[in-house]
Amino acid sequence: MNVVNATKEDIKGWLELASEVEYLFGPMVNDPNFLQALEKNINQDSAFCVRESDGLPGSRLLGGVLFSSSNAPSYKIGWLSVSSQARNKGVATALLKHILQLVEIPSDISVTTFGDDIPDGQPARRLYQKFGFIPLMELISNGPEGGSRQMFRLTITHKGFR
Repeated sequence: MNVVNATKEDIKGWLELASEVEYLFGPMVNDPNFLQALEKNINQDSAFCVRESDGLPGSRLLGGVLFSSSNAPSYKIGWLSVSSQARNKGVATALLKHILQLVEIPSDISVTTFGDDIPDGQPARRLYQKFGFIPLMELISNGPEGGSRQMFRLTITHKGFR
């Protein structure tokens, strides 16, 4: 399973992936801001994906992540999702490992994920905690679908952390 830079040929796959999780993330497929953010990340080489059978650009996506390094050494995971058919197969782990290999050390990586009260958000929370992300207590606005959100942060101070 290879994590690769997303290309413009992958946009259709990203939108298909987004359509699966809109009930958790809120509207994206028809949101011009989401498409603009996706295109910006693709152009900046900060959109990464896993394609089905390690296929060519435009192949079906198993998962994707948008990652911001514009404030390095403070980084942000803006969006991470895995298709329903590929869950529990290591796709999210591969995406997160790839991101962690890109950061400068020392660094802080933040992500806003689902609150503890969102049952379908529990796998995301467990993934981040498995990698050492710590839930922060600061208040975050609810997501566009109305569900609670929580910020997680990982601080890396030395090489060999992951």
